[in-house]
Parts: sequence; C-alpha cells; structure tokens
Amino acid sequence: MSKKISPSMDQWIKEAKAEPNAGKVGMYLFHNGTVRETAKAMVRNGASDTKPVVGMHFSYDAAKLNAAVEQARALDGIYYVRVWLNEGQLDAGDDIMYVLIGGDIRPRVIDALQFLVGKIKKECVVETELN
Repeated sequence: MSKKISPSMDQWIKEAKAEPNAGKVGMYLFHNGTVRETAKAMVRNGASDTKPVVGMHFSYDAAKLNAAVEQARALDGIYYVRVWLNEGQLDAGDDIMYVLIGGDIRPRVIDALQFLVGKIKKECVVETELN
C-alpha cells in the first residue's frame, strides 16, 4: 500500500457545480488534512517531551468511511459530499485527506464538515505517527 496522488480541488469544485443539485448550494467548504511535524500529543495535550514527526502510517476502513459519508449526505441542507483519503507511508507535509461539503447555508455546511471530519478521524482511520 503506497500513498496516492492528491486530487485537484479545482476539478472537484468544477464537478460539484455541474451536479443536478448545484443550484441549491450556497456554500462549498473544503478540508485538507496534512501530516504535520508537531506530534499530536503536543498539539492536543500540551506534552513537551515529544519528538518531531517525520511521517505517518495511515489506513482506513472503507465500509466505515462510506457509512460516514452517507450520514453526512443525509444532514439537512447538505447537497454534495466528496471525500478522498490517502493511505500508506506518508511524509510530513503530505495530504492525509480532502473533504468537500456543499450545502444551502453556511451554518449547515460548517456543521456538516465538522461532523464528517470528526467521524472520519474518530471511527474510520488509523494514524500512526513516525518520529
């Protein structure tokens, strides 16, 4: 399993705007998660004894991911959802994921993005930082 080539966000938004429900969308919001050099323990928990991250091993459960995407699509006012996840051995700076949400109004789109990215991170992926 080796890392994938990241998709084009320009292409994604072009395709999203060509979808039948595009006229109902008032906002598109992207998320691009990347491998950072600062350890999760330092960023989230304030740990000061961490080494810099040089990479990550990243994998995901496709069935769980598909279920999470379907849940996001079912949210009120959400008309477009697209997700891409990388996999394999990633280096600092590499893309981990892209998520695009399109919906009718800003609060719903922001909530849907937060819901889906949170669900992906908590339930669908395995991230192992490499020092």
